[in-house]
Amino acid sequence: MTTHLRLSSTLLLGLAAGNALAASPDATRQAECAVWQRELSFAQSVADHDPKAFAEHLHADAAFGVSRAPTRGREAITREWAPLIEGKALKLRWYPAVVTLGGDGRTAYSSGPALYEDPVTGEHRIGRFGSVWQRDDDGTWRVLFDDGVSPQKVDAAAVQRFHEGRKAQCPAA
Repeated sequence: MTTHLRLSSTLLLGLAAGNALAASPDATRQAECAVWQRELSFAQSVADHDPKAFAEHLHADAAFGVSRAPTRGREAITREWAPLIEGKALKLRWYPAVVTLGGDGRTAYSSGPALYEDPVTGEHRIGRFGSVWQRDDDGTWRVLFDDGVSPQKVDAAAVQRFHEGRKAQCPAA
């Protein structure tokens, strides 16, 4: 066997082992649960009115509102979201209902309901969000893309179902 062929074979075996590890059910589940918790932490940053924590959840090159004219970059998104983070004109809550890891093990998709509350009128609206997360080189999951479905006015029963649907822990597979 030539040196080149041995090196190529070793590299291919290493890549195959790495792909098998990345695709193992336990590794996939752990990554999905890490994104689940990160999504909850992201929502908590808004509930806590913490712009610094909010920004730490964003990829430096994130794009929000991708189905329309997107806002690009961590600083621009944080500025745009400042009124929501402040929570005086509109309160926003959300949580993941599903998280799916991409085949590369470095990207994930999360989606779930979002509750908007007008603190003046008490009116509630519910929409949905969808986010793409990327695991950065430091191992931290950060939102790369985010968008949502326009919220619709809902009654108290729908608001109650929203609150009852939130799971603090990643659900069992």
